[in-house]
Amino acid sequence: MIDFNNLKIAFADKSNADLNRAYFLFKGMNIPFVSKLLTGLSKFALKLQLPIKPIIKATIYKQFCGGENIEKSQITIDKLWESKIGTILDFSAEGKESKADFERALKQTLASIEKAAISDNIPFSVFKPTGLCKFSLLQKINDCTSLSAVDKKEKEEYEARVNTICQLAQDKNVAVFIDAEESWVQNAIDSIVEKMMVKYNTKKALIYNTIQFYRNDRITYLNTLLERSEGKFFIGVKLVRGAYHEQEIERAKINNYPCPVHLKKSDTDRDYNQALNICINNIDRIAICAGTHNEESSQLLANLINEKGIDKNDHRIYFSQLLGMSDHISYNLSFTNYNVSKYVPYGPIKDVMPYLIRRAEENTSIAGQMGRELRNLVAERQRRKNL
Repeated sequence: MIDFNNLKIAFADKSNADLNRAYFLFKGMNIPFVSKLLTGLSKFALKLQLPIKPIIKATIYKQFCGGENIEKSQITIDKLWESKIGTILDFSAEGKESKADFERALKQTLASIEKAAISDNIPFSVFKPTGLCKFSLLQKINDCTSLSAVDKKEKEEYEARVNTICQLAQDKNVAVFIDAEESWVQNAIDSIVEKMMVKYNTKKALIYNTIQFYRNDRITYLNTLLERSEGKFFIGVKLVRGAYHEQEIERAKINNYPCPVHLKKSDTDRDYNQALNICINNIDRIAICAGTHNEESSQLLANLINEKGIDKNDHRIYFSQLLGMSDHISYNLSFTNYNVSKYVPYGPIKDVMPYLIRRAEENTSIAGQMGRELRNLVAERQRRKNL
């Protein structure tokens, strides 16, 4: 059994100042009213260009982001690697609308692949499809809507950007994650990811799709993907619970269609753990990254690895958590020699603010998440006082 309660290991690389900053940050995020107020004020102040960036940078940005660019993230990369935790550099610009922004995101993703190619401590690269094209275009593709001449040109440019990334990933032998988005654009994303898998995953998994198991159809999707891939290509999957739960429920209600997500967390947990079993039972065909902040799922995967006699450091199996979250899982897994990586978002504050606001909103809405983080921080601060 992994001892996720070993806080000495979990916070070994955190100073007292780090613990205090995290404690007050999570304490505020644990109160929905305060969290909403602060995120609302932050949006308003940034819109008016009020001088609050230094405050953001010293608090929530420092907790959840690596730096303003790849070079400035090196301190975070090195610090994580001291505990044998890899870094997944994530240029966290999303929801962009201009070609210049899309090309900038493309350039950053290619740079992260180049960086990973020469760095043992960066096992993956990643990008969000909405960093490379308009959300509205993805929705049209998803709905099989007739595209205008302008739409068709933008679609070609988007697909070319994705292919350029995947081609470099193959050339540099660097695996790349393609993040999931809302259900009403996900079919369009699944389609292009599978095209890239067919093209580039002929010898091993380099291109990974992201599957959100709060979706009530994703076990079926995973099994269907296995059927389609047999004898044709390897599968790469990042398994997550999901990032847009409240939006999904609200949109389904407004538009009067069947809700695409589980309404009970236990159903999401069941599907996530079932997916772990499916993947490990097909490990010769699937490479997985278990993106989870859940101790039970993390322990389950560790147990499955041991039961199947798979090496703990098998390159086809990774655990992953977000920077600034669930260090008790990341550091204790790494300490017991499993492959672990942290998502490290980076970019200027104005670009990563949507990510940071989503981080605050999600963490406030996830039952028990903030309470657990706070309990661990309180316990570690007390442990240090008692030394």
